[in-house]
Amino acid sequence: MIKVYNWLNIIQNTLLPPTCILCGNRGFNAKDICQPCFERLPRNIHCCYRCAEPFPALSAAPTLCGRCLSETPAFDETYAPFLHQDEIRHLVTGLKFGAQFKSARLLGGLLADYVDKTAEKPDCIIPVPLHKARYHERGFNQALEIARTVSRTLHIPLDYSSCTRSKDTAHQTGLSAKKRRQNLRQAFSIETSIKARHIAILDDVMTTGSTVNTLASALKKAGVSRVDVWVCARA
Repeated sequence: MIKVYNWLNIIQNTLLPPTCILCGNRGFNAKDICQPCFERLPRNIHCCYRCAEPFPALSAAPTLCGRCLSETPAFDETYAPFLHQDEIRHLVTGLKFGAQFKSARLLGGLLADYVDKTAEKPDCIIPVPLHKARYHERGFNQALEIARTVSRTLHIPLDYSSCTRSKDTAHQTGLSAKKRRQNLRQAFSIETSIKARHIAILDDVMTTGSTVNTLASALKKAGVSRVDVWVCARA
């Protein structure tokens, strides 16, 4: 089966070679981004290992930010390869508000490459769910679309049914960290028994971490031992 998929990929890349979403030039590494655009992507190199908040200066060793030192979040580690700036912001916005699914495949591929080298492999991936009303309004869940590529690339099971968003929360944009936490109280419900002991929550962007923290807390209460966060970008 793997050989069949390899042949399909070769045929597809020959007939429909990848094209850079950002500039239109030929892509590289079987992705819809060219090497110069890839090199320009804003990296999140120096950051808190628990919440991935960027540090203003170089840190010689894995370090916690002041927020994580004062109040330990429910999740264990966060992997966020990029900053929510420039080209990455363009890709995320195009997906979320323009239904540009090629951006989801690209973001998923870039995230998969990063966590494959840096993160411990979880038992499954849970994309942050949307409430039914928000899903019907948008027509898709951007976290799930990104997670499909990560799951397929890394051969990690994708679980998008065990957890639901039971509360139609107001938009988080512009809210303070305190208001975000209040907005998300009891926002998620665990619908089925979860057998996985190690889960990676996946989302497009992490701002304050309130959403993934609330979901991680619900998963820990359901018996999950370790919860990591995988996001394409950190704001």
